Amino acid sequence: MTITRADFGDPRLAAFLQAHLDDMEPTAPAESRHALDLSGLDQPHVRMWVVTDADGIAGTAALANLGGGHEELKSMRTEPRARGRGVASGLLAHALADARARGVTRVSLETGSMAFFEPARRLYAAAGFVPCGPFGSYVEDPNSTFMTLALLPG
Repeated sequence: MTITRADFGDPRLAAFLQAHLDDMEPTAPAESRHALDLSGLDQPHVRMWVVTDADGIAGTAALANLGGGHEELKSMRTEPRARGRGVASGLLAHALADARARGVTRVSLETGSMAFFEPARRLYAAAGFVPCGPFGSYVEDPNSTFMTLALLPG
């Protein structure tokens, strides 16, 4: 597996991100789904990475700059065929190392509160993320779980 910066012109990435949005659709009402599409991720304030293997894109992760040394983890997704192989934990470690190297002091995230998202919440907790309140433009939502991680310089 190889981690590289995302190529937003790659049609495989567009298809992968659409599959992510399709996965999220049945989990919550539209106002409670916060996954970004291709155009939402292809922005100057977003850094995105892709894991590829012999079969194509295996996972994605992004960090969106919220300002003041605070970034949001976005678009963490592992292709179903690649789950259980360490793709998500590798991507998360890569994104957090990148953030530390750039002097980011906090990374926060929003994920679902439903059973579907339990593996994601376990991954984030294992990496040191702790529950927090809404941040940025988020509001309290029973369908959302908010987590944050204070980064030490690295």
